[in-house]
Amino acid sequence: MIDIQNGSGLAWEEIDALVGGRHGAPLNVLGPHQFNQATTVVRVLRPHSTGVELLRPDGSSHQMERVHGTALFAAPLPHDEAHRYRLRIVEEEQRFEIDDPYRFAPQLSAFDLHLIQEGTHYDTYEKLGAHLTSQEGVAGVHFAVWAPNAERVSVIGSWNRWDGRTHPMQRRETGVWELFIPGLAEGTAFKYEVRTHNGHLFEKADPYGFWAERSPGGASVVWSTDKHIWQDAEWMARREQVQALDAPLAIYECHLGSWRRVPGEDHRYLTYRELAETLIPYITGLGYTHIELLPVTEHPFSGSWGYQTIGYYAPTSRFGTPDDFQYFIDRCHQAGLGVILDWVPAHFPKDGHGLVYFDGTHLYEHADPRQGEHPDWGTLIFNYGRNEVRNFLLSNALFWLDKYHVDGFRVDAVSSMLYLDYGREGSAWLPNRHGGRENLDAIEFLTQFNLLVHQRYPGVLTIAEESTSWPQVSRPVYMGGLGFSLKWNMGWMHDVLEYAATDPLDRSSVHAKLTFALMYAFTENFVLSLSHDEVVHLKRSLLGKMPGDDSQKFANLRTLYAFMYGHPGKKLLFMGGEFGQWGEWNHDRSLDWHLLEWPAHRGLQRLIADFNSLYRREQALHSIDFDWPGFEWLKVDDAANSVIAFLRRGPEAADQIVVVCNWTPTIRDDYWVRVPLPGVYRELLNTDSHEYGGGNVGNNGVVTTHIGQDGQPYLRLRLPPLGALMLKPEPDPRFGTVGAQIT
Repeated sequence: MIDIQNGSGLAWEEIDALVGGRHGAPLNVLGPHQFNQATTVVRVLRPHSTGVELLRPDGSSHQMERVHGTALFAAPLPHDEAHRYRLRIVEEEQRFEIDDPYRFAPQLSAFDLHLIQEGTHYDTYEKLGAHLTSQEGVAGVHFAVWAPNAERVSVIGSWNRWDGRTHPMQRRETGVWELFIPGLAEGTAFKYEVRTHNGHLFEKADPYGFWAERSPGGASVVWSTDKHIWQDAEWMARREQVQALDAPLAIYECHLGSWRRVPGEDHRYLTYRELAETLIPYITGLGYTHIELLPVTEHPFSGSWGYQTIGYYAPTSRFGTPDDFQYFIDRCHQAGLGVILDWVPAHFPKDGHGLVYFDGTHLYEHADPRQGEHPDWGTLIFNYGRNEVRNFLLSNALFWLDKYHVDGFRVDAVSSMLYLDYGREGSAWLPNRHGGRENLDAIEFLTQFNLLVHQRYPGVLTIAEESTSWPQVSRPVYMGGLGFSLKWNMGWMHDVLEYAATDPLDRSSVHAKLTFALMYAFTENFVLSLSHDEVVHLKRSLLGKMPGDDSQKFANLRTLYAFMYGHPGKKLLFMGGEFGQWGEWNHDRSLDWHLLEWPAHRGLQRLIADFNSLYRREQALHSIDFDWPGFEWLKVDDAANSVIAFLRRGPEAADQIVVVCNWTPTIRDDYWVRVPLPGVYRELLNTDSHEYGGGNVGNNGVVTTHIGQDGQPYLRLRLPPLGALMLKPEPDPRFGTVGAQIT
């Protein structure tokens, strides 16, 4: 027999570290350990147990002894039974049987750990986090987390009374901790308890957690993302073609929590599955090609709109489970609708259960606040120069593409990543190694992100929200660019909104606001965005920005939309803009759907649907968005009348659309616009049509060109007040083949 108190082979210092919750290598001590050739000693740490029995394979059992009166129990076992025992635990009046977590070997290979440390394990989400698995035929959950500077890390949950002494994890050589806990199932809430070297205890959510408790709960939840049976093979097969740069891209930007609430039930959120039944047919009915979701990653503060993310790998539990979100995306694809996620690698919040000071040190963020803290937002900046941090973010992007089949990312706040002095004044920032203001680590990260995404998932879109003149944001990395597919055109957005908000009497003085964007329109692959940022914080809604009485406001907004759909660049509109929301967006309440009881709002909604239909149908409006052959000014300098006209061209000579905008409330009869082709022009769309809420001023649907004194063909038009026209040449035997341009 073995004297458990004196012959178990443990020094008192090691016992004290185990019982005191300071031991970083419990597998070296707990579980089965060979004592001699015939005997194994089994050690079990159970702080809340009054007794522990060792259950042998033959069904017999015997009581384990406390070691020196501590919470450590030990008992001998024949060596050939060392990995076939179970435990019976007695806690107060409860008795239950478990498999011992410490009889199972670590699962992470040395190669996995090497790649994680090197920052090249781009499928890290398959290794770190909580994974349902089995070992030796025993089902349970394997936990792994990176916390290299912690003294001890434990998995805690209701099954161990949230006590970090019960399930300490094993520290591996690269600072990754892991432990397999048998018997835990999907839906189990857990956290990591981190003990720092100065004795402080933190409770942290899993950085790789696939689901989370509903806010304000901060625990992660064990979940499998591999159960959904996808039905979107047709979409995935044609995605690269659908999302090519010469394809139409009309994006409906949406905040799921406030698109629509359920009346009569305390205005609760719609679930992902309810949104699949309501939101998807609504958007596809309007003719949009894509939906862009404000961040759906888990975030504790709803007022951040999702931009202060805690759970980078978890779709928010506000609307359902990961399975439900996969179902939503699958249904989008089956309906022919692409899904773009807002992704936030620029910063993260300071919530205690999040990434901040994760292992008692500045692990994910910089230690120096001149690098690590964002002065404008009160958030922390990722340390992109650290391999494991960069890997965490890169793996995260690939995770959403792999497990959720998303079709693209709109990357938030890219400008704040590129510049070390962003939002900082004077000496409140640190220059790079060359003495400059460029964040070299962030640049490397962004280029690596774009390379990885486009190599592994051809056709996926990456879209930069970048508000400066940083060159070649949407140019390939091999050309010296950052590698994004597209970039939001913030300059166009600010200029046109300022112009549209100007009283028509004064617009002649700001005429360049309409035309200046063409000075740089083809330096990037631009998205024309009228986003959520423009309808909050006392900026007023789009309709509210427009001058004049109500009728003029609607007419102005209709003309603004015509200008956007005609202008080179892909299109984006934030929800509510399609029917003329009067109030600013409020993330805590539903859009004002009752407005659709009024004809003017219904007319605006119908106009958006018709614009999307026209935009998708006509090659001239989308196929050459990023080069001069797709655009020509027809009337650029008529500031006195506040009229502009331009031509959009497609790949074929017959693919031409004339766009004319009259930005004053005056009907302009006999207005001449030179066009390249003679013949009959069909009025494809008139924003002043009765069906859109206008006065029906126009050209009766058809205009025939006249030859001017210069021998060129001209359209002689009647321009509606605060209105826009889109016209297309048609074949006419009197003028020969469409496309036979006059030279």
